[in-house]
Amino acid sequence: MQRTKFGDMACSIARTLDVIGEPWSPLILRDVWVGIDRFDKIQADLGISRKVLTERLKWLVESDVLERRQYESQPLRYEYALTAKGTELVDLLMVMVAWGDRWADNGAGPPVLYRHRACGQISHVELRCAHCAAPMRAGDIELLPGPGAAR
Repeated sequence: MQRTKFGDMACSIARTLDVIGEPWSPLILRDVWVGIDRFDKIQADLGISRKVLTERLKWLVESDVLERRQYESQPLRYEYALTAKGTELVDLLMVMVAWGDRWADNGAGPPVLYRHRACGQISHVELRCAHCAAPMRAGDIELLPGPGAAR
């Protein structure tokens, strides 16, 4: 079955989903971010099939989100690392973490705590305006057509 090409849409959300919209991709990025960077370790952590993991890793490398680095030559083996593009996607995942901890924890509380290295405090990510630093929520935003808008 042919996959819909969301990357061709004049929509930033669709273009992002084209890269990481498949459910395994954000989990693979999370694993690489926390240091689970080799195929067998990612597979064991996620319980994902080898075929699906191979396909997802190939796509994430082709999309310049991950880079593949050889760490052994006999047999040939690779590990994966976030690119600058991938590291920025982890910022997006941190916003998803805040939402999941608030709305989808079933009362258990967050499975992981995040300590901010700059201040040493346990915290969470909040969206703020890049110009005035005020909190920026969906209700605070007016949408205007941008230069890449569909005609």
